[in-house]
Amino acid sequence: MDALIRAFAERGDLAHLALLLWALAASAGLWRALGELSRATRRIDDFVRELARFNARADDLS
Repeated sequence: MDALIRAFAERGDLAHLALLLWALAASAGLWRALGELSRATRRIDDFVRELARFNARADDLS
C-alpha cells in the first residue's frame, strides 16, 4: 500500500487518490446501508407474518 501511495504522490495524483478513497468509502457505506435495509425489511416481514398468524388464531376462537 505504501508503494501505491508513493507512486501516486510522485506523479502528483493525490487528488485522484483522494477521489478513489472517497468513492470506496461511499460505496462501502452504501452497501452497509443496503444490508441494514434488507435486514429491517426481513424483520418487518417476520412481524407481519406473526401478526397474521395471531389474527388467524383469534378468528378461529371467535
